[in-house]
Amino acid sequence: MQDKTIGRRAFCVAGAAALALPRPALAQTQWPAGRSIEVIVGFAPGGGTDVMVRALGLFLAAELPGANVVVLNRPGAGGETAYVALQAAKPDGYTIGAINTPGYLSVPLERRVRYDRAKIRPIARLVDDPTAFVVRQDSPYRSLEDLVAAARRKPGTISVGSSGVGTDDHLGLTLLQAASGTEFIHAPFAGAGLVKNAVLAGHIDVAGLNLGEIGSLGQESPPLRPLAAMGERRWELMPQIPTFREAGFDVVMTSERGLAAPRGIPEEVATRLEAAIGRVMAKPEWLERAKQLELPLAYLPGAAWEAEMPAQEARYRRIWETTPWN
Repeated sequence: MQDKTIGRRAFCVAGAAALALPRPALAQTQWPAGRSIEVIVGFAPGGGTDVMVRALGLFLAAELPGANVVVLNRPGAGGETAYVALQAAKPDGYTIGAINTPGYLSVPLERRVRYDRAKIRPIARLVDDPTAFVVRQDSPYRSLEDLVAAARRKPGTISVGSSGVGTDDHLGLTLLQAASGTEFIHAPFAGAGLVKNAVLAGHIDVAGLNLGEIGSLGQESPPLRPLAAMGERRWELMPQIPTFREAGFDVVMTSERGLAAPRGIPEEVATRLEAAIGRVMAKPEWLERAKQLELPLAYLPGAAWEAEMPAQEARYRRIWETTPWN
């Protein structure tokens, strides 16, 4: 995941894509023209999921002759609004959607939801992005230790924004509070783009963002400054950012992002979509674009990704049982 080099990721992605390639005759089949493939995104424009899907869509359209990929933003309820729309869509390959963990798995633990994972089929995981706490450059908090010390002095006065209840940012905050004995103000938003704008405007003290959402690479004076990230190890593209564990808090949290379809999608169509995504993930042009967008690539075919979800769900259930979030 984030501890692998870009070169290793490219090698693994290429190998997985090669295994997923369909028969040559099927690969050349024209995708019916005149109708767009709609990708439903459960968060507002400007966040990591939205940016990833829009960038991928340009490459994906080239792999599906005749296809046109458009993004439909359906923010709300930590992704639930989009998942409901996805499972209700006609399973013909013209409507797919982005899914994000932990929210996709964790929100149903805290409340009744209107979507059923049995009706949604993962197609591919694309990234695994470490969660981070981020502040403005002029923030008085110079490190995670500074932030925790301030929260201990004045409990319930420092605000931390997230992409919604049950998302990775929120769970990471919940784990930090339990590990440090602190209390913060949780400020949920409808997407990472809104969280980023809020911290830039000074409306919140800290933003819960993923490393790939900060947009700091290549900037001499970036407006935002990460305090620490929740990956198991430092990310090689941002090696200067310490982990929460290095600061003495055993908090590990990431956001997995990928694509899914209604469960009844024909096998041939699902195979074409998965194979097309696999080919994109192996392209040097995509690897370079992903690096520019600061996307921590971690490709998995849909079946392999779905096979990992029960263990992830069990972990989120343990978090819920010991430190319930709301």
